Formats: sequence, C-alpha cells, structure tokens
Amino acid sequence: MTRLHTGPRPGPSTSPLISSFGAHLGGDTGFDSSSFFFDQAAGASAHQSRWMGWRLRLLVATALLGCLGVFGLARWLADTAHVDATWRADARDRPELVSSGTPELKPFAGQALVGLSGGSGPVIETGALALQRSARWVLDDAQRARVQTLQEQLAEAAAQARVRLFFANGDVVDLQTERRGFAALGGMFWLLAALGLALYTVAMVLVLAKPSARNLLYAVMALCQSGTLVFIAVESTLELGLPAPLPSLNMPLRLAFDWVTGAAVINAVCLHPRRLPGSGWIALLAWGVSGVLLWLATHGTLHHVWWWAQGWMTVLGLATVALLSWSYRLEPHPYAVVLRRFAVVAVGTWVLLTLALALATRSPSLQVNIAAIGSMLWYVFFASLLLLVPFMSKSQQILREFSLLAAISTVATSFDLLFVAVFSLGQFASLTLSLFLSLAVYSGARQWILTQLIGSNMLTTERMFEHLYRIAREVEVRPERTAALLSQLLRELFEPLEVTVIDKRTRATRVVADFSTMIVPVPALGGSNNGNGNGSDSNRGSAQASSVMLRFAQRGRRLFTLEDARLTDRIVEQLRRAVAFDKAVEQGRTEERMRLAQDLHDDIGARLLTLMYKAHDPEMEQYLRHTLQDLKTLTRGLAASNHRLSHAAAEWKSDLTHRLTAADMQLVWKFSHDIDPLLSVGQWSALTRVLRELVSNTIAHAQATRVEIDFHLAADRLDLTVTDDGRGRNPRAWSHGLGLGGVRKRVKQLGGEVEWREMAPKGISCRVIIRELPTRH
Repeated sequence: MTRLHTGPRPGPSTSPLISSFGAHLGGDTGFDSSSFFFDQAAGASAHQSRWMGWRLRLLVATALLGCLGVFGLARWLADTAHVDATWRADARDRPELVSSGTPELKPFAGQALVGLSGGSGPVIETGALALQRSARWVLDDAQRARVQTLQEQLAEAAAQARVRLFFANGDVVDLQTERRGFAALGGMFWLLAALGLALYTVAMVLVLAKPSARNLLYAVMALCQSGTLVFIAVESTLELGLPAPLPSLNMPLRLAFDWVTGAAVINAVCLHPRRLPGSGWIALLAWGVSGVLLWLATHGTLHHVWWWAQGWMTVLGLATVALLSWSYRLEPHPYAVVLRRFAVVAVGTWVLLTLALALATRSPSLQVNIAAIGSMLWYVFFASLLLLVPFMSKSQQILREFSLLAAISTVATSFDLLFVAVFSLGQFASLTLSLFLSLAVYSGARQWILTQLIGSNMLTTERMFEHLYRIAREVEVRPERTAALLSQLLRELFEPLEVTVIDKRTRATRVVADFSTMIVPVPALGGSNNGNGNGSDSNRGSAQASSVMLRFAQRGRRLFTLEDARLTDRIVEQLRRAVAFDKAVEQGRTEERMRLAQDLHDDIGARLLTLMYKAHDPEMEQYLRHTLQDLKTLTRGLAASNHRLSHAAAEWKSDLTHRLTAADMQLVWKFSHDIDPLLSVGQWSALTRVLRELVSNTIAHAQATRVEIDFHLAADRLDLTVTDDGRGRNPRAWSHGLGLGGVRKRVKQLGGEVEWREMAPKGISCRVIIRELPTRH
C-alpha cells in the first residue's frame, strides 16, 4: 500500500549491488541507499578525494595488467608452431582437409587424415577426437582421458621443426612447421578476448569503487567467466590439439570456473536485493558442495564428471530462481524479478544445450560442433548478462539487446543440433525449424524481460497537463504543500509501492539502490517572486532541504530507469514554469484590475454621482444610488488582493438581492462553511462572474418567480447550486454561447465541473462542484 511520509523513514536501507564508479569520480561518497547521492561535509569529500587517488591509480594498473595479459597470451599463441590447414569431420568422423595456404598441402584438399608424427617420433593416430577442442565438453570419462592424451601428443608433435601427415589414400606429406603469427589468430580470438577483458575491467572497477561483499562476489563471477572466455578464445585459434600445458589444465580449470560462478551466484542472491533468512547457511551449502565436487573431480574419484558438472550447475540455477522468488515475496523488489527472469533464460538455455549434447552421442562430429559452437554461445550470453547487471538501467538498449540476441543464438544453435541428433532432419529443414522456434521464443522473452526494465507511464498527456495546472494553482496558494502535491503526481505517474518525503538535500533527480529507488528534489515553487518564477530565498532553501523518495515502480513490477529520471526532471521544470507563468499572468491581471478599478472609480463613478444629484425623480435617484453602491463594491473587489469568504458571500447576497428584487423575483440564500478561508482575486472574480451570469440568465430567459442559491464549503470542497422555478427545459439542447460558455470556462479554471438539469415540476438547476478549492486560511 502506498504511503506518504513527511519525514525521514528509519529502517534498513537497500545497498546497491554495484555502485557506479563514475559517481565516485564525480565526488559522490558511495554510501548506501538514500544517502548515496546526498551532499556530504567538506571533510568527508576531502577524505574521499584521497582515497580516490589511490583507487584510480590501482584501477589504471589493473586495466594495464589485463591488457598486457591479453597481448601476452596473443604473443605466446602467435609464436607457437603450426600447420597452416583447416580441418573438418568427414562422414567417418575423421579429420578432412578443407583448405591450406601451404603449397604442399593444397593438392590433398578433401583427403582424410589418419595419422601425424613430429620429426622422427611415433605416428599418432587421429580421429574425430582430434577435432575436440575442450575436454570440458566430452561426456564419457574414458573418452575424455583419451582426448587429453591425444591433445598432449599432438601438441608435442606440432612443436617439432617438421611434421609428417598420413592421409587415408596412403599419401604422406613431410612439412616444415611455421610460426603462427598474429594474423592467423582470427577475429573470433580478439572478440572473445575483448569480451573477457571488458568483464575483468568492470569487475575491477566495481570492487575498487566499493569493496563490499556483494561486489566481491560479482568480481568472482566476472573473473571466472573471463577465464572461461580466454580458454574459448584460445581454442578458437587451433585446428588439431592444444599447446601445452592447456590440455592438462582445461578440465579442472573449466570446472572450477563453472562451479565457483554458480556458488557465487547463490551467495549473491542470498544477500541481494535483500538479505534472506538463513543466507549464511544457504551460501555455505553451495560453496561446500561445489568445493567437495571440485576436489573429487580433480583427484579422479568422481565418476561421470560431465554429468555432475551439468547437473550441479542446473541445480544451482534452479536454486537461484527459487531464492529470487522467495526474496520478491519477502520484499517486492523489482530487481529480484529482473534477475529471476534472466536466470530462467540462462538455466533454460543451459538445459537445452545439455540435452542437445547428450542426445548427439551417436555422431561424434555432431558432438564436436555442439561442444564448440553451442557452449561458446552460452558463455558469451552469460558474460553479457554479467556485463548488463551493473548497468541494468543506464545501458538502455545496447547491452540488453546484445544479451537477448546471445541467448536466442544459443537457443537456435541448440534447437538446430537437437533436431539433427534426435530426428535426423536435413540441414536446411533443421535450420529453418530452429530459426522459426527461436524467433518465437525471442519475441515472447524480449517483452517478458524488458517490460520489467522499461515499463509504461500511466498518465495521459491530457491528464498530465490537468494535474500540472491544478498543482500550480494550489502551490501558488499553499507553497508548504509542494512536496505533498509533487508526491501525489509522481504516485499517479509511476505507481510506486512507497512514496516518502525525506529531509535530505539533492540537486537533481537520481536513480539509486540498483534502480529500485528514485529520489526527486522538491523544487521551490511558492512564495514571493520577482517575476521570473523563483521563490524567495527562505522558501527556496526550505524546499531544497527535502526530497521525494519513490521505491519500487508499478507496485514492484519494474525498475526505475534514467529515462524516468529525465522525465521527472522535465515534469518538475514544466511545473516550475507553470507556476511562474501563472504568477506572471496573475500579476498582469492584478495590474489591469487596479487600472480598471481606478478608471471606474474616477470616471464612471464620478458621472453616476453627478447624475444622482441631478435626478428629478426619486425612483431614478434611488436606482442610481444602488448602481453607485454596486460600482463601489466592484471596484473594491478588483483592487483587493484577497477576499475573506464570509465577506464575499455577504456582498454576493446583497448584489443578487438587489438585482432579483428589481426583477420581481424572490431570493432564497443558503450559505454554510466549516472554515472561512481567504479567496484569491482570481477565485473571487471567477465565483462572482459565475453567480452573476447564472442569475442574469435566469432574469433574462426563465420568467421565474423564485431563485434559490445554496453555497456550501466543507474541507476545501465547494458545492454551489442555483435553482429557479422558471420555464426553461432540456438544458442539453441549449446553445452555450459567451454566457454559459464563460461559466464552464471559469469553473474549469477553478478545477471544478458544472452541470445543468431539469427540475420537477418545473425549473432548471445548475450545480457547480469544486472538489479541491486551493485556499489560504
């Protein structure tokens, strides 16, 4: 239920999982939740600046270290010896030469390789296992051991100065190995290495920006996935085997990267977006099981390692979804829903990839393709999710779309390979069907996930302008209600679960606490001004000392975004301009009323006074005396800055009594009020003209004998009813010219509505309702 508080709300603050390093560079302190973006004392700023110098230097050092690591790896790969050839699996799952830049090998394109030896060493029999790049994605334990042994043998043979290739047709080719060079690494290596470097850099930025448990867990995930991407980047550059010592390190390191990442994810969701009951025990269980499984796998005592790896990662993924659902039930934080949806997509694509690989056991070459292509796409997708998390709102379209496209690529590849493995479909039919299903999944998943980020504004343009105008009029009368009125407008716009007025200073609208909270400064709108829309200094200082804090947009169903902050700033600016414009218009009206009042008093009043003294008929003299009295009332009303309601009502009654008596009509006046507020000149003028026009219309057209006016004010709600017993009928068919149109216009300016209806047995009743009449007491 939405609440409005008028002071600071005590309670636990929601610390952001990842704080913006740019905020620290801009001078923010990086404290948790609502205090994150607020100005701090000069001493704290100086302390922060000293820390920032140390952190900035360390960030530059770690970034340079990462770049040197990537280029060092590239240099090592470029210096390795290799045979310039591209291979693929043939119908018998043997390596088949596709193309080569070496003249000696070009005539053997399309031939199957059956063996390889380095120098005078023994002949190494090759098969489909020679094309297997990662032992991590080999299902059978014995086969995985053979892959590791074969890769070590191939790496040793390729390191020799000369190699001999044995083809299935009996031909033998003796070649001299050559340095690979940077050009032969390929574009895929640089793309994957750049993605891993970006993930590593983001992790370092976040840890240095705010060394907290949540950020350290994020850094662990990011560094593990960076390591995985580096392994995949190296594997993409090679044709037969891996250079030493990668064959022996591939399986244990890849398992460690996966299981440590899974345990870190469980630990993180136990703490964020809120700490769960028993979070320590849940995290300990995840880390403990992962550690035990890793120890057993590295010591060779864990059988069916691949199935344990896939199964435990699936369990950790499903546990992540369950914990995020539990967190959302405890506190409807929209970040939990966003993370849960991404977790569902990640687990779903992981299971789909696992099934595709498990069902392709009958075709070793198909398994190699699934392991190489499918796993690479999944890890790229997961890495893009990790990159997206710190910038969930700030990244806007680029990272979100990249993550979803990476996910849908994984789905498309898995479907394609799954259809080939299970249904033995042709390549064209399988590709067409998988693309069709993937696009269907993408269209649904994109809307399902991104609506949690983008959301929709609830107010239409027409309603927004009506609210702005009404708030501007009320703020002009009651500047102390600026915060409450702005809170009401923002509540209707964003539908947050909580709206709180806090006694903190902020210069601009900010989105904080992992985009679940938006803090809006309360502008200085009321008070005196000098014509430029700015309030007095005291009022401005009072307004800037408070802010409106909104939490959990659309009742906890979506995050706040930077677009929301910009929209709010524009709305506040339009509200400021509306108040300034209304003040300028009112000032112009006041000056014009003063001029008219002065002209009426000096010119028309003097002439009426002369006519009254020259009148020969006592009746005419009395009529002129009443007219002169009405003129004095009018000029006094125009010249006054405000009017007490009870005084205005007495003048209205006197004026209407005189006019109706002259027309031989009876006035029944009913006036009640629980407060006696001050009416502005605009309110007094509008109500005066509404009453006069309604009575004038009755005198001119109704042929009535009795007019009843009921004026009632209670708690800022004004009800005004004017009823006659004349011959008027069917008000819906009336032509609303200047008279009735003016009534509608003035009532709308006051924020009310007007309605005419027939009375039984005769007569017309006009009812004016103003539900919130801004007044001062």
